[in-house]
Amino acid sequence: MLFRSSSELDLRRQSDTEDFFFSERPEIVILAAARVGGIKANNERPADFIFENLQIESNVIDAAFRFGCRRLVFLGSSCIYPKFAPQPLKEEYLLTGPLEPTNDAYAVAKIAGIKMCQALRRQYGFDAVSLMPTNLYGPGDNFDLENSHVLPALLRKFVEARDAGCPSVTIWGSGRPRREFLYVDDLARAVVFVLETSTESIHEASHNGVLNVGTGIDLSILDLAEMISDVVGYRGDLEFDVAQPDGTPRKLLDVSRLAHAGWTATTDLKTGIRLTLDWYLENLAPFFLADNEPRQGNA
Repeated sequence: MLFRSSSELDLRRQSDTEDFFFSERPEIVILAAARVGGIKANNERPADFIFENLQIESNVIDAAFRFGCRRLVFLGSSCIYPKFAPQPLKEEYLLTGPLEPTNDAYAVAKIAGIKMCQALRRQYGFDAVSLMPTNLYGPGDNFDLENSHVLPALLRKFVEARDAGCPSVTIWGSGRPRREFLYVDDLARAVVFVLETSTESIHEASHNGVLNVGTGIDLSILDLAEMISDVVGYRGDLEFDVAQPDGTPRKLLDVSRLAHAGWTATTDLKTGIRLTLDWYLENLAPFFLADNEPRQGNA
């Protein structure tokens, strides 16, 4: 197994990427590297999100093909689907309508990665599969209140509010949008399942090489906040800042294709939140003590 952190290998640089593939010659590539962030980061830095993700995808997918990679799994995102597509979101809905404006730059970059995989398979027979995970969370997540996703941002805010005795926690938006969440270890198991399943079976199950990965269950941001509050043990009030954007009203994935192929998620949301909280308290909470003034993040 070959791993490189972003500090060890800058995949935005074509020469560095090619040097890595030339020296290591990996047979299988799982492309998870990306510039990611929550609604605030996506909305404020769209140029960074589209440019850096296009760089990473183009360099890695092209090098994997040219240096003889036997199989590539590209990890996309559920934000590739149109903002008002029917629910649940089927793989066939890709490019059937306008995207959510707050993260359209990131979505376009991910769509480009999918299309690159499809083009290489169609023209050269390159074995590339694109998995579209729903919102991920778990140990090792980004808990920065300025650019993290909603679940880790809420978890940190509730912990800090509990410890500081704050009477309320403010959450971005109305609380009405519905989201689906997948524990990170479940995604890892899905990737292993795809790699261990024959190429023919996976592409037969997919829609043009695209497969959704999720739980098939969603809940409102309000319900999520109440669940995290309960797990953390915070007893204060929830206040919603309706002046902030909600994003896409709902993003529930249709996961029937991967389920029919033989894989389903196994970690329920409350269990996953508890596991994430345990990791956060052990690994990150002590480092945030010096900056423990609760803030209004992009939750």
